[in-house]
Amino acid sequence: MSFQAYLDAVEAKTGKTPRQIIDLAKSKGFDAESVKAGQILARLKSEYDLGRGHGMALVHVIKKGAEIDPKYVGTSGVHRDESNTLA
Repeated sequence: MSFQAYLDAVEAKTGKTPRQIIDLAKSKGFDAESVKAGQILARLKSEYDLGRGHGMALVHVIKKGAEIDPKYVGTSGVHRDESNTLA
């Protein structure tokens, strides 16, 4: 499943778009450099019952923005994406 597919599935699981969840996380300071992925994952699990895969896709865009590593673009791996920018 690509990063984008994880993000697309978040809305079905939570009723909120990934952008809404990201904006909420940023408003609570979860994009701060000192905040660890585990803290964000725990919050996503408790608030939205998201598992690790969906949570890590959100952690990535909360902490690093919508651009993904080129190693995942156009590859044949399970996390492949056609674009280096997540929608």
